[in-house]
Amino acid sequence: MHMLRTLLLTGFASLTTLSMAAEYFIYYGTYTNGKSDSKGIYVSRFNTESGEWTAPQLAGETGSPSFVAVHPTGKYLYSVGEVSQPGQKGGGVTAWSIDPATGKLTQINQVSSVGAGPCHINLNPKGDLAMVANYSGGSAVSYHVKPDGSLSEAVSFHQHEGSSVNERRQKTPHAHSANFSPDGKFAFIADLGADKVFIYKVGEEGATTAHGSVAVPPGSGPRHFAFHPSGKYAFTNGELLLTVTSFKYDAEQGSLAALETVSCLPEGVPFSDKYSTAEIVTHPNGKFVYCSVRQHDSIARFRFDESAGTLHYQGSTASGGNIPRNFNLDPTGKWLFAAHQNSHNVVLFKVDQETGDLKPAGKEQQVSACVCVRFVAVP
Repeated sequence: MHMLRTLLLTGFASLTTLSMAAEYFIYYGTYTNGKSDSKGIYVSRFNTESGEWTAPQLAGETGSPSFVAVHPTGKYLYSVGEVSQPGQKGGGVTAWSIDPATGKLTQINQVSSVGAGPCHINLNPKGDLAMVANYSGGSAVSYHVKPDGSLSEAVSFHQHEGSSVNERRQKTPHAHSANFSPDGKFAFIADLGADKVFIYKVGEEGATTAHGSVAVPPGSGPRHFAFHPSGKYAFTNGELLLTVTSFKYDAEQGSLAALETVSCLPEGVPFSDKYSTAEIVTHPNGKFVYCSVRQHDSIARFRFDESAGTLHYQGSTASGGNIPRNFNLDPTGKWLFAAHQNSHNVVLFKVDQETGDLKPAGKEQQVSACVCVRFVAVP
């Protein structure tokens, strides 16, 4: 936790009389098209001790910044733009500087995602490399993050190959998320269309090279990916089969070995292709894994037995809105924020540290077409 907090600390100045050590800025990625009235990335402030939560304000205006990532220093934020930019192939990837007094964003630069449909972005632990997953194009791209926070043009581009059994969704590859190992030596791209997690070795100046892959059960559609706090295990959610697959991770080899695949639905609830999973998150204490299920509009909870490497379904909690596209635990692990794409609200839950159970806190904020939640600590 000490390392995590160090990475998240920023130079933000206090705007209120709330406890400084317990405060976080929360950034929300959104869609700006369709029925949304969002204008870009929003920010609010939250106190982990009191539960005080300010109304979101526009932090940076941009087109469909569906997912964002925060630099380890807390000085910069990065977003994908699921819209085409004039003169660019694919969508845009934008670097922003964070105003320490307001949390507002100022654009540093924008580069091409090269492939179509950029949908997810993450930075390595050092903060000198960014990786983007392009859903429509089925590709992964890496960038060098410069000392001033700006992004280089693409350093590495990887076109995925493969398909799977779902004829409607898996005719071609669809890279859906980008993540890094705890030591930053490897990157992992969950590909829904290929039914694989592709693995890349991280080099210098933003370069990445193909290192292998691991398959999941046919038709799963791996979407997002999360490491266990121990760094010994990892998990991916199967969007199409409503599952979670666990892996044993070999840090020296940079390899994943599949352990088991379990359902996210409560017993007695029949499978339906109208449902789909969206996000997977591990609790900081390592005891629990959470996964959101859209249309069923719930968050499934699993207890993880680290000694055996097994997942045990514990229950499902109504998410408090329609289409829980994304959710996230705050770094303390005491609170969970469930963001809903269609009902345009973010709902707050208190997390029982012993059981992992989610209890509605009776608070929510309005954020149109919200699909991402990220935190930056206020020192």
